[in-house]
Amino acid sequence: MNIHRQVTRALHGNNDSQVPLVIIVDDDASVREALSELLQSAGFRAASFGSTGALLEAGVIDEPGCLILDIRMPGASGLDLQQHLSASGNVKPIIFLTGHGDIPMTVQAMKAGAVDFLTKPVRDQALLNAVIAGVAADAERRAYVATVKQCVSKFERLTRREREVLHEVTRGRLNKQIAFDLGITEVTVKLHRSNAMRKMEVASIGDLIRAWETLPAEVRVTERNLPASVATTACASVPSTSLFTGS
Repeated sequence: MNIHRQVTRALHGNNDSQVPLVIIVDDDASVREALSELLQSAGFRAASFGSTGALLEAGVIDEPGCLILDIRMPGASGLDLQQHLSASGNVKPIIFLTGHGDIPMTVQAMKAGAVDFLTKPVRDQALLNAVIAGVAADAERRAYVATVKQCVSKFERLTRREREVLHEVTRGRLNKQIAFDLGITEVTVKLHRSNAMRKMEVASIGDLIRAWETLPAEVRVTERNLPASVATTACASVPSTSLFTGS
């Protein structure tokens, strides 16, 4: 498959209506300019910064897309930023592009989840392939997060008893067993199960189990003493910039 078709598939496969933004962080202005032109010619949006601090101050880190990071820069390095984002719960795909890489750096970056570790000078095709992979990974993650949020939102509509019945159903318990455990009649169990399925917008027990398994673990574990709102459990926290800006 040629590169133009790959890029088209990556752009159209993105669930967000916005064209993916590829963020470049490199202290070499000529590198930033060349990469921006390449990415824009391929159909991506591009934004470039001379340091990790400048990037975080810009407030674009959470836009759909991926990052291209140099390793060694004034202030916090690309690896520092990767560690910071990971610690903050932000798993934005990262491509490292450096002229100063070595095996330990490569191993560290890849173990921490980098999409690729490329060295300068890099072939256009190799870089675009990595960007396509990064954009696809980001789109998949965002789609999953959206699904989880939607599932949690539906789950919040259930009454406490409906949640209890749902939990028992997903354990494979029979109506009479659930009725005995909860001290209610089988008819009442069937009613709660029916209401739970309607509110979760599922048509079968199999779909109900899949919806249950989509819920975050902390929601499933505490279904009997759930707080008023759990929707935020599906949201990735926004990373602080304090480590990079001194704020």
